[in-house]
Amino acid sequence: MDILQGLQTFNGQSIALTIGNFDGVHLGHREFIQASLCEGQKFQLPLVVLTFTPHPGSILKGRNHFLINSYEERRELLESLGVQILVELKFDRDLSTLSPENFLSDYVLKFCNVQKLFIGHDFAFGANKVGTATYLQKLCHKLKIDFTQGLPFKIDGRAISSSHIRELISSGQMRPAKMSLGRPFFLSGRVIKGDGRGRQIGFPTANLLIAEERILPSKGVYATMTKSKGMNFQSITNVGNNPTFLQTNELFVESHIFDFSNDIYGEEIEVYFLEKIREEMKFSNVNELVAQIRKDIEISHKIHGEKC
Repeated sequence: MDILQGLQTFNGQSIALTIGNFDGVHLGHREFIQASLCEGQKFQLPLVVLTFTPHPGSILKGRNHFLINSYEERRELLESLGVQILVELKFDRDLSTLSPENFLSDYVLKFCNVQKLFIGHDFAFGANKVGTATYLQKLCHKLKIDFTQGLPFKIDGRAISSSHIRELISSGQMRPAKMSLGRPFFLSGRVIKGDGRGRQIGFPTANLLIAEERILPSKGVYATMTKSKGMNFQSITNVGNNPTFLQTNELFVESHIFDFSNDIYGEEIEVYFLEKIREEMKFSNVNELVAQIRKDIEISHKIHGEKC
């Protein structure tokens, strides 16, 4: 897949274009992009997927712990769908003030001949998000561009959206999040040195350094699957502040990987969240904590058994 920072190299080439944030690349995104790819192929038009980095929400609203996937993960997920041309425009305050017409003129139509424009059912862009489907349909008619708005992809009567998936993740509802994503939600990060308490009590943990912009599940203990060097291992993961030992607002993501003794400090791993087991708890002593971890592992084994 070609990853570009603009359309300057297209030299007037005819293309099909879709614009969106595509955070999470959920089932609705996947169906929409695959339909757009097929439609472009019918007319021998390459589909250009245009998106933004950083996410507009991080610039306009200053959001942290927000993204379902990192930008690199988004690239990989889009490529897995067959996307061959991805344009990642740098999003800043100046770009946010442009009207949809000026945006298309200055950043797209100046460099290529857009014959088809595909927009998701709930996407809007331009200053104050005036670039709704109705606005774009009129604009495309004026510019002689064929316009298509995707239909909502629904589960149990509700349209899938990245914002709803964020709500599910941040409230610990991992099964519904998986249904909307088409895969378990996962966090990726580098394993860093912790304080070693897990090892001292018999349950060593891999402590993840998570990018600031990534959304985190609600505090608690989860049945998870950890991927290390291409291999999957059953695990449980705690997201929280370690209240038994610490008084801090800092959030930690720590995974205890079953039957695992490899040294993975400094390694990038992925942790897939299957189901929430319980809320994070403060224990009176280490013995209570150890007893609870053993119960958590037993519950996790049952959950992993259901997934097999």
